[in-house]
Amino acid sequence: MGLSLDQLAGSIDGAYAVGDCNVVDLTHDSRQVNTGWLFCALRGERDGHDFALDAVAAGASGLVVDHVLDLPVPQLVVPSVRQAIGPLASAVHGHPSRLLTVVGITGTNGKTTTAHLCNAALSTESVPAGLIGTVETRTGRTNRPSMLTTPQAPDLQRMLAEMLGAGMSYAVMEVSSHGLEQRRVDGTWFSLGVFMNLGAEHLDYHGTIEQYYAAKAQLFEPSRCGRALVCLDDAWGRRLAHQIAVPVVTFGQSPDADVHVELGSSDLRGTAVSLHGAGVDADLWAPVVGECNAANIAAAYLAAVVLGSDPDVASRNIASTPPVPGRFQVIDGTQPFLVVVDYAHTADALAERLATSRRLAPGGGRLRLVVGARGGRDRTKRQDLGRAAAAADEVFLTTDSSGRESSLAIIEEVRLGTLAQTSCEVLVEPDRRLAISRAIARSQPGDVVLITGRGHESTQHEGETLILLDDREAARSALTALGYLPLPCPAGQGAS
Repeated sequence: MGLSLDQLAGSIDGAYAVGDCNVVDLTHDSRQVNTGWLFCALRGERDGHDFALDAVAAGASGLVVDHVLDLPVPQLVVPSVRQAIGPLASAVHGHPSRLLTVVGITGTNGKTTTAHLCNAALSTESVPAGLIGTVETRTGRTNRPSMLTTPQAPDLQRMLAEMLGAGMSYAVMEVSSHGLEQRRVDGTWFSLGVFMNLGAEHLDYHGTIEQYYAAKAQLFEPSRCGRALVCLDDAWGRRLAHQIAVPVVTFGQSPDADVHVELGSSDLRGTAVSLHGAGVDADLWAPVVGECNAANIAAAYLAAVVLGSDPDVASRNIASTPPVPGRFQVIDGTQPFLVVVDYAHTADALAERLATSRRLAPGGGRLRLVVGARGGRDRTKRQDLGRAAAAADEVFLTTDSSGRESSLAIIEEVRLGTLAQTSCEVLVEPDRRLAISRAIARSQPGDVVLITGRGHESTQHEGETLILLDDREAARSALTALGYLPLPCPAGQGAS
């Protein structure tokens, strides 16, 4: 088992081996190494070469470096460790993406819901599909919470190899702009790439929305992707559909789409859509709430059909998909008002979730919003978030994960965005658990409480402090304190 350094060197242009060893795995984390593993010295905020000695001491059998280090272990010298790590990981694990059918889903909003629906559409009772995304990773051997939307290259290839070893045929994964830009998916072959939408996000990292778009578009390069599904419901999708050089099927509510998506009913039980065109004629329903999910349902179904799945099986599987944790998740109880937890953290997504909440309000009551913005991320979107938030009747501005920034300073930036809407009452409560409790305590029959920004997440980062807080658990606790009895959680919507 394993490959030699010389064999690995042959897969990377300009690489050469100094010494030799048998390689069974690799990692960029010096704390993770084991016998037979290579330590890859990535350059980033910290230079991995500075941790090579630690990796050797921990048992690494060799190193991947961009220059020879004075250490007594075999070394694979490459022009760029970051460019090499993905192809090397793929080679070590036997190129698992070439043996699986891998679907990559990208976009600003909707990746997680689309991935879960697509995973269901491609699964059978005997052979489930693998899943890699923001909420969880399912490899057939383990189901575990995810650390990153798109894992680092060694972890990704190891997960794909686990899926292959478990007898899986399909893998569905969310592909983030960071994952593409940082070359985490290099070495991965996508049988199908899916583009959902693009909005102003991560501009602290990418600089401009053009650069953000360019990062997303990398998924659809012919060297990486076999064919594409592209939603035409925004200008970026229409642009991508004309620019990419792989076979493409377009979909959406746009009249120019190959497959036209028509929204049907959308209520607290789920959303119905109809698809027509390009040989597709289907009526679909999924237990996901909100009109924005029309495109997500369509993408999941079309991905399965394009890849050869039975359309009826795909439709039935989508209809029976457990709701995605933390995505417009209704907190069920005996209270006479609606309480919802959602992941929306961009202005566009928040505006849509507020509009959905208005439409679904059981009695046309007041809409209360609990919202915050994260630290260490694009500051320019905070006022936009505030402007979107002001569509609620009452807004509780609170803390998300502020990181190294001041929570109060972040809240103030969001508050400035709310000032243009004078009919909205804005309250500041930095303690997120208390903000949730206050919003629920003020609610009357027919009202809606929408808690956004964190969804399924269960921890906050405040400076060096890690705070355990699950918005769903906090909402249930607040309802219980008021004397409302909890109802059983629907499948897939547990508090943790």
